[in-house]
Amino acid sequence: MNNSNNSDPSGNEVVVDVAKSQLSDLWKKEDYWAIWLGFLLLVFGIVVFFNNEPDDMQGKIKEANAAMSAEEARAPFKTVAWHKAAANKHKLKASSSKLGRFLSKFTSKPHKWRTNPLDSLILSKSAAASRNSKTKADYEKAKAETAAALTAAEKKEADAANAGFSDEHLNAEAQTSITTWLIAKNGLSKAKKKASVKPYNQIVYLVGLFFVIALLFGAGIVAMGDSFSAFFKGFCLIFLLSVISYLLASQATVKAYGIGYAAWAIAIGLLISNTIGTPNWAIPAVQTEYYIKTGLVLLGAEILFSKILSIGVPGIFVAWVVTPIVLVSTYLFGQKIIKIPSKTLNITISADMSVCGVSAAIATAAACRAKKEELTLSVGLSLVFTSIMMIVMPAVIKAVGIPEILGGAWMGGTIDATGAVAAAGAFLGEKALYTAATIKMIQNILIGVIAFCVAVYWCAKVENIPGQKVGAMEIWHRFPKFVIGFILASVIFSAIYASLGPDVGYTLIDQGVIKGMSKNLRGWFFCLAFVSIGLATNFRELREQLKGGKPLILYVCGQTFNLILTLMMAYIMFYLVFPEITGKI
Repeated sequence: MNNSNNSDPSGNEVVVDVAKSQLSDLWKKEDYWAIWLGFLLLVFGIVVFFNNEPDDMQGKIKEANAAMSAEEARAPFKTVAWHKAAANKHKLKASSSKLGRFLSKFTSKPHKWRTNPLDSLILSKSAAASRNSKTKADYEKAKAETAAALTAAEKKEADAANAGFSDEHLNAEAQTSITTWLIAKNGLSKAKKKASVKPYNQIVYLVGLFFVIALLFGAGIVAMGDSFSAFFKGFCLIFLLSVISYLLASQATVKAYGIGYAAWAIAIGLLISNTIGTPNWAIPAVQTEYYIKTGLVLLGAEILFSKILSIGVPGIFVAWVVTPIVLVSTYLFGQKIIKIPSKTLNITISADMSVCGVSAAIATAAACRAKKEELTLSVGLSLVFTSIMMIVMPAVIKAVGIPEILGGAWMGGTIDATGAVAAAGAFLGEKALYTAATIKMIQNILIGVIAFCVAVYWCAKVENIPGQKVGAMEIWHRFPKFVIGFILASVIFSAIYASLGPDVGYTLIDQGVIKGMSKNLRGWFFCLAFVSIGLATNFRELREQLKGGKPLILYVCGQTFNLILTLMMAYIMFYLVFPEITGKI
């Protein structure tokens, strides 16, 4: 009997050991810590913002919706009164509460500056007053122009109403006049912000943010068996370099050219690592994947199914049909035509370029276990071309006369970074911004799908021994677990948003949890990761990957194919197959 209780090491004890090992992974692996930290922050955001809703939120939403419905029944187009009611509804923001404003300031990046970098961190009362006085004239001018545009819009609308909205010519004139008023109104809003700058001291908030982020990531470092003190010492440098990266990206001219914090973070890290070298005491805090995986979990909460469905089938076709075709075609082109020696570099660049830039590159690199130098090269190529495309594409679209919605769809499916897509879309107009941002959001969902497919392909084909079967456990072991957190965050927040309804969801989630806190934190986590990428990369190692210029050729050819195919698909879907959906945007 005693002997029967002593199991064979290859039997039950092995199963138990495997189960215990997998259970301990929940607090010993960075993928899971990325999930725990991401959800901890999201839950905190829900508790804070859902308990600080604007006064009489439901009543104001009901009143605005009633006014909008009445105008929709009265006129065949969105009237001045409709836009005013919509604007009143959109003023309701959970982030405007006292606690919401504090969290927004606490997590925000350095402010915009022109000649003095200190202006991004500290602005005295006298300096704020001086800046406001200089911009007051522009504000007054914008105010007068907006008032004149409103008067003109109301007159044109009245002419259309007197004709019973049956004269198409008068209706078109009214809509054009209302659009002119909305553009002027948007300019007035920007002028008002410039003329009402309040004094600030961002340094105080940055110090507090430093300790909060250090403690959050430090908890995982300790649980994974490393030293908190060693991590904390190195994190001082990583965070400082992140602040400098944000500061440089906030300079007015630099910002206008679209050179974002990511490019500065990697450049600063590379400069240090390839000159004086990354200090040994800083290496424990060079946790590239830990930072960015946590940021990607937060990104999941921003991908809401209701917004994806709002643009309909055309957007889904542009994002979910073109992207896999470009990814597979680019990978095969790299293997068969260019013959890139490293398959992991090939697939990482292909995913980076075709899906959504850095986020997809990180997930794909984790799934195929690419080298850090390969990931750095992929990210670097993405950042360079993103900066170029976000400036060139809107200019080309305007010069050629491509319709605004088509231009937005084209940019949303091809420009890599979400922020760059929004900036480029805004250059064309509100419809382009909405279309571009939504398509990019739809495309972002593919991060998890691509990571899973790459993990399966690498296990079953690339690294599999002929004649050997690949088990589900091997695929699970290869699959980047943080993607589960990314997907769960999207599903959970989409469900919450749906239960709240679009208006309350906009107020509490869009303008609360996300814009008031999680989006800012995601930016910081990404910045920490980009600094770490630079600090961990040596040009000598990178030079090996760049031999013959093959990675650059792969990216250029893949992106060219992407540009052509996306434009064709966007035109077919938005203007030939589903023109009625396009008309409603």
